Amino acid sequence: MREIIEKDLSSVKDLLSTTLGVDSYSKIERMGGLTNHTYHVTLEDGREFVVRIPGEGTEELIVRSDEMVSTKLACDLGIDARLVYFGSDGSKVTEYIANAETMSAEKLCEPRHIRQIADIYKRIHSCGVDTGVPFEVFDMAAGYEKIIFDNNVPMFEDYGEKKARVMEIKAEIDRLINAPKVPCHNDPLCENWVEGDGRMYLIDWEYAGMNDGMWDVADVSIEASFDGESDSLLLSEYLGRVPTLEDRKHFLASKIYVDYLWTLWAKTRVPYDGQPMEDWAVERYERMKNNIAAFEKLEAKGENN
Repeated sequence: MREIIEKDLSSVKDLLSTTLGVDSYSKIERMGGLTNHTYHVTLEDGREFVVRIPGEGTEELIVRSDEMVSTKLACDLGIDARLVYFGSDGSKVTEYIANAETMSAEKLCEPRHIRQIADIYKRIHSCGVDTGVPFEVFDMAAGYEKIIFDNNVPMFEDYGEKKARVMEIKAEIDRLINAPKVPCHNDPLCENWVEGDGRMYLIDWEYAGMNDGMWDVADVSIEASFDGESDSLLLSEYLGRVPTLEDRKHFLASKIYVDYLWTLWAKTRVPYDGQPMEDWAVERYERMKNNIAAFEKLEAKGENN
């Protein structure tokens, strides 16, 4: 169990009073999360809620009004838990998912969970709603770069070279694929998948916005460390057919974009969270380079066929 932050307790009590009209609880537990402080609260009458306190520095990275739009859509589609309150600062109260089990990479690799993931993605990606919330990967990357340089955070020596290669891959995929922008979660960490009463939920829509749906598919594969067999099942279930070479290139390129963006995001967090975020950035960056090499092999295979 993670340590409760004492200064958060008054904020939790204020939110419970404002949203539920109660001023006490019988139990509080700190939940996981990289940047926010999230608590599982049990009231005296047995009702259970999740209360989120925004983390330090998140106001630089997240537009909370945009997050609220996507959160409400997910709740309307039955993908996320029922929303009780969403504050302008990003504070949030939701119903706790009964019999909830937060997913791990090992759990998400199970075929039944892969099928549930694909189903949730198809529901959100095909809902036909334009949230009006942009998720422009490379615009965001430029914004993160500015934060990094403004804060004098050291960058990788070969960053310029690898960035140029990512842009070349993007140009190729853009020529091959005309992917529509659809509502996406964009940050499907294992901890953002929760199973309760036989259903899967996707929670925490901080980075949600209109994006290429393949981003979500690639991102969950990365987060859950899917192998080739799991990737094939996920792609087939999501597409509803056997993936083509172009599908696989699109998928692998999206993996590259995911690690490119989140490497930069992690670097922006280094001044706040220190070495753990630096280590996370290094892990992302190395995997991105490995996937660039894998993409080049896939390119060569296509040229030889």
